[in-house]
Amino acid sequence: MNSTRLELRIRGRVQGVFYRFSALQEAQRLALTGWVRNCFDGSVELVAEGSRQNCENLLEYCRQGPRGAQVDEVECRWAPASESFNDFAIRY
Repeated sequence: MNSTRLELRIRGRVQGVFYRFSALQEAQRLALTGWVRNCFDGSVELVAEGSRQNCENLLEYCRQGPRGAQVDEVECRWAPASESFNDFAIRY
């Protein structure tokens, strides 16, 4: 499989609204590996690896987020996959 890596920083009202958990569910549904975590500045950071199409689908989801979230900005970076993840998880 030709994998790619998607790195996101999501800003807005994205903590305390189940953003991480919903991103986890969406990434798992899309068969992606990686992680998502809250940052001290109130943003959410996410790294996902898998097919380009599934990463793009996750990116589109992250631009909206779950009900209750207000996404103001999504910084996106593409890179070669490291293939170092076994699953998708929430990091604390």
